Amino acid sequence: GAAPAGAQDSPSVRLWSDYLNVHLHPKSVHVIRQYLHDGDCGCLEAFGQGESLLQDPACVEELEDRLHFFVEECDYLQGFQVLCDLHNGFSGVGAKVTELLHDEYSQKGILTWGLTPVLVCSSRFQLLDVFPQDPQNSFYRLMNTALGIAHLSRHSSLFCPMSLSGSLGIK
Repeated sequence: GAAPAGAQDSPSVRLWSDYLNVHLHPKSVHVIRQYLHDGDCGCLEAFGQGESLLQDPACVEELEDRLHFFVEECDYLQGFQVLCDLHNGFSGVGAKVTELLHDEYSQKGILTWGLTPVLVCSSRFQLLDVFPQDPQNSFYRLMNTALGIAHLSRHSSLFCPMSLSGSLGIK
């Protein structure tokens, strides 16, 4: 029962960022407490849910503090890159973040990448979505994508939707 020589206990894994080989700065990861993956609450599935997260003054203050920490480290800030899922509630979060960046740093460029999920092929050569398809889920994805594109492109210097499928992940 003794551990082999040189073996170390693995650190506890709680978040997706814990699986990365690259260590992220502690101020670059923000945990959304309302939507923890091991909690009993639902997932962040609607644009409005994402937007409402940044209506909370405490959350906005924490986001601004983290942003200012990294901006102050820059010798010459040229702009920002925002990567945002379009198909779920994070499109609302991304919309509010780009709006905040646009308002606070209006002279800086904001390059926004709108990301959508991949469609995969089955052995029968049919396109299958990696997420379950029910009417409510499809409606949310369509509305999240449409609202995300509209809001993100309004506050970005350049908005580029990106998907490996031609349909932006929407059927």
